[in-house]
Amino acid sequence: MKALHKYVIVIVLSLFIASAFLAVSAYAQSSAATTAITEWEMMWEEDPDSTVQDVSSKEREGEWALFSEGNASLGKPVDIDTAWMRVKVPSFDLVRPALSIKRLTARDVTIYINNQIVYNSHRNYPYNKNEIILPLSANESNIVVYIKLATNVGLIGVQGNIHLGEFQQLEKGFMKYGILDVILGAALVFIACGLLICFIFIKKSYLAAGNSLTVIILSVGLMIFTYSPFLHMMYPQIGIISYYSFDLGSTLLMPSIFFFFERVFGKGPFKLIYRFRKLHVIFAVINTVFLIISFISHEVRDWYTIFGAAVFAIFILISNILLIILLAIYCKQRNKEAIILSVGFSMFAVIGGGELAWYYIKQLDYYMFVWKWGILCFLGALVIILARRSIFNYEQMVKYSKQMDIFNNELQRSEKMEIISQLAASVAHEVRNPLQVTRGFLQIIGEKANSEKDKTFMLLAIEELDRASEIITDFLTFAKPQLEQTTILNIGEELQQIEGILVPLATMQGGLITVDLESNLYVRGNSSKFKQALINIIKNSIEALGQEGTIHIRAYENKDTKNVIIRIKDNGEGMTENDLKRLGEPYYSKKTKGTGLGLMVTFRIIEVMQGTLHFTSKKGFGTEAIIEFQQEIKEVSLL
Repeated sequence: MKALHKYVIVIVLSLFIASAFLAVSAYAQSSAATTAITEWEMMWEEDPDSTVQDVSSKEREGEWALFSEGNASLGKPVDIDTAWMRVKVPSFDLVRPALSIKRLTARDVTIYINNQIVYNSHRNYPYNKNEIILPLSANESNIVVYIKLATNVGLIGVQGNIHLGEFQQLEKGFMKYGILDVILGAALVFIACGLLICFIFIKKSYLAAGNSLTVIILSVGLMIFTYSPFLHMMYPQIGIISYYSFDLGSTLLMPSIFFFFERVFGKGPFKLIYRFRKLHVIFAVINTVFLIISFISHEVRDWYTIFGAAVFAIFILISNILLIILLAIYCKQRNKEAIILSVGFSMFAVIGGGELAWYYIKQLDYYMFVWKWGILCFLGALVIILARRSIFNYEQMVKYSKQMDIFNNELQRSEKMEIISQLAASVAHEVRNPLQVTRGFLQIIGEKANSEKDKTFMLLAIEELDRASEIITDFLTFAKPQLEQTTILNIGEELQQIEGILVPLATMQGGLITVDLESNLYVRGNSSKFKQALINIIKNSIEALGQEGTIHIRAYENKDTKNVIIRIKDNGEGMTENDLKRLGEPYYSKKTKGTGLGLMVTFRIIEVMQGTLHFTSKKGFGTEAIIEFQQEIKEVSLL
């Protein structure tokens, strides 16, 4: 039964899809091509209440003037707001005939066929672009269509073309006209809303720039969405909302742009960015107030439509010029963000400003469409800048986080060392004396022992006591690392002495020590303590060597800091990242009998000598110790 249900559902869906195709085929288009109507007639009408019967009378036949495609608009005479237009429909053989009129310029449009109104559009806002597709009946061939046009500003007439053809074919072009703007504008509005939600969860320091970018995207999306003629064609009932929403979006755009500029570049020279931002905010508030009042008062609406738009356009042009000048100044200073922004903003300013100027040159009778691509370039530049800032802030955060980890590790290490120092200072003295007494008695007993076995045991006990004494010495050195007698040490001489001491040990391990020394390298310190620290490091390298291992010791002057650098590099077994972090901790050692105190003492001696020590290592490739001291200038006596 379940399988039967599935088959029934598939069959029903198939029939539903097939019925859609059958419905389309029921209205199959004829093979006739679309016919262009290239000529029509127009006349002015002083009486706004005139009827189609009045203008179609023989007495007024001489008032009609012939127009053709491309030369179809009339400059509106003063005090005349109405014009009539008549179009002769040619003969046709169409299944579903329709008449398409593109870019018809008029605020109010009424179409008559056989003295009957077949289309009527009346707007109470100054939007005068119309795209009309008018269905015809099969018996309306060779008829005359009368069109009454009314407007109070700009030109009047057909800016596009008139075609006769199949309704479905004309409707495809009709539906596509302006839909790209709707999709693009809606996408930007959706993105802005998404960003607004995301910015709620970010830090306040990023919120200002993020919100200003969101308002810019929202304004641009609202402008593109509401400027599309698609909304006025398909949803005339919300046409007034669409028209004034465009004004609202354009009013919010410039304050948000200046706010973004202020976040990126500061207040600017003479606080120009800051001051213009405040001016734009004030203008936006005033403009919004007048916009709201215009819904109540027709006088205010007329003033807002004519003068408000002109003041807004002039203000935008001045602001664009200012921003271009400021960007040029910042670009001259090689500000990368200014260069990125100047590319996007220049494209927007040139394209948008040029098209706006052309719009007013054409007396508002021009459909602006290029500006949206310019402003998308500008938005791209803004997004790139915000992304660069976010990446920079993230990198800084990662850098500070690593520094905090280093500081915390150093703090923990210092606290541990302080505790051990106090413990070592208090215990070492109390332990060393009994050990020395015990060692002396063991030596006496060992000398009097008769059997070799007893003597062996005594020697072993003395060796272990000596090892314990060395550990106590390390504790005391760590607890009191002050260099009682310091002098200027010649690094070359000190390292050569250390080389002589350790070469036999390295040879026994099958290793080789090489030394590369620059001359005239001097540091202040205690020779014995310095040797103790470096011998500890080099001995660890020797013990980590395999067969035919090498240790390279290099000493040189850092050309930038003028400090002395000593590098001790081996190709031994290496260490893991976790081992590196624990170096210098007491009782941490990779050796079987190691205590970790030797390297701990080494760190403390170098620290007292005002130096730094850090290690780099890779498991299986070896380890490198890098020591840095402040260089001392040796005084040369003049004889």
